[in-house]
Amino acid sequence: MRQEDLAPPTPRPGPRRRSVFAAAALAGVCLTAAGCADDGPGPGAGPASASAPASPSAGASSVKPPPRGPLSGRTVVIDPGHNPGNRDHTREINSKVDIGTGRKECDTTGTATESGYAEALFTLDVSRRLRALLEERGARVVLTQDDDRPFGPCVDERARIGNEARADAVVSVHADGSATGNRGFHVILPAVVDGSGADTAEIVAPSRELGERIAGNFVRVTGSAPSNYIGGGTGLDTRDDLGGLNLSTVPKVFVECGNMRDPADAALLTSGSWRQKAALGIADGVSSYLKR
Repeated sequence: MRQEDLAPPTPRPGPRRRSVFAAAALAGVCLTAAGCADDGPGPGAGPASASAPASPSAGASSVKPPPRGPLSGRTVVIDPGHNPGNRDHTREINSKVDIGTGRKECDTTGTATESGYAEALFTLDVSRRLRALLEERGARVVLTQDDDRPFGPCVDERARIGNEARADAVVSVHADGSATGNRGFHVILPAVVDGSGADTAEIVAPSRELGERIAGNFVRVTGSAPSNYIGGGTGLDTRDDLGGLNLSTVPKVFVECGNMRDPADAALLTSGSWRQKAALGIADGVSSYLKR
């Protein structure tokens, strides 16, 4: 995401946050000892070919039926943040949509490393790795986009795809664009929102549990620390200004895997082997949540 999209909201009363290291105790045992793949597409490389679309909503993409496994019968929607084509469709992505607490741009172009590795390429790569890991465990996986559409989808459609899929869990994959020196990952959770067609009351608690389990496993698998600039060291942040969360009727979180504008974090995010670890940490967190 762009830095301005991720400015911390005004603190509000809410459930007491458990530390990520406490969350790690909840995370459970890794279900698959999947190793790290060789480095995939590097900075500046185009994304891999897209899967054939088969979706519950226009623009969603899924793949062949998964094998039987511990997640059989479960549906996970993966939402790769932004779209490589957004930069060529500024008029369309700047159009405003209802996000439940107001109106906001359809989408953004996302951020990039100093060397030009785009967030949109990062999110697609991690999402495809995550899809493979979850499908190995038997889950049905739907992507909101797989570089198979010219731009978007808009944030309201991203939420709708998860809702229409009746997903057991939705994970939106991102990377931050903050200042140099700001490091680490964080997981964004939905706040209580009620009004203008949005009602998150039923998903706040399960989304928090999903986020805690992802955060704990992300620490364990990647070795990355929670954000030193958002979340007060918990690796968790609650927001009410993101349409993808406000409009969701199923458990959903955003994972900001690191800060693309910090050189040390950027070195991780541009490494294919680290991206595999990031996907595995998220997959283990999702699996732990679904098997609870």
